[in-house]
Amino acid sequence: MTRTLPDLSKMEPLDGTNFKRWSQKLLIFFKQLEVDYVLFTDPPEITTQTTDTSTAIITTSQTDSSRKEDELKAKYEKDNRMVRGHLLNYMTNTLFDLFVNHKSARTIWNTLESRYGGDDAGRKKYVVGKWLQFQIVDGKSIMDQVHEYENIVADVLNENMKMCEILQANVLLEKFPPSWNDYRNHLKHKKRDLTLQELISHMRTEEANRLKDKEISNSSFSIKANLVEPSESSKDRFQRKS
Repeated sequence: MTRTLPDLSKMEPLDGTNFKRWSQKLLIFFKQLEVDYVLFTDPPEITTQTTDTSTAIITTSQTDSSRKEDELKAKYEKDNRMVRGHLLNYMTNTLFDLFVNHKSARTIWNTLESRYGGDDAGRKKYVVGKWLQFQIVDGKSIMDQVHEYENIVADVLNENMKMCEILQANVLLEKFPPSWNDYRNHLKHKKRDLTLQELISHMRTEEANRLKDKEISNSSFSIKANLVEPSESSKDRFQRKS
């Protein structure tokens, strides 16, 4: 059956500060491939078959059981290689060098979980600092920068720090670039508080209008330039005639 798998091509590599989102994306991917079990279970143990040397008889049930155990072991080893490869491929070079010698995907996963998955006060300070220091600048797409802000807010919320959408919107309002000062003051005078998504909707419309005005301005300038050029050419021809 055809499966729709998550697109991991744009996933940020693990650097130690983004473990929660990184691990959740990979876990969803592994679950859809039905290989996530290798992260939580030990390899299957192979039981030693004992035979009666006096009779040297191996029953059919014993043979079938041994074959099934071999198949389970082969499947586990194959799935472990695939999961391990994905874990290592989506790490920064520093972490890759640290874990590349580990052959067990479960060992890698448990080590990462114990190191980065706990309630780390340092990580909370990092994401909050990133949220407060964020600033929208001129010269870049406003909406691209707004999406970056949304991701930072998601990081803060993922650290179990509650924050209402009104606060999220008001902080974003203070991140506007200088060219948007008038528009920011206009929004501040609104009687009703905006949620984050409402503010983003307003910003999307405003950016589209500004781009449209810029195109009209450039088009008008081009028309004026074309009108001036023939006029000057006519003047030159008149002077040459004289």
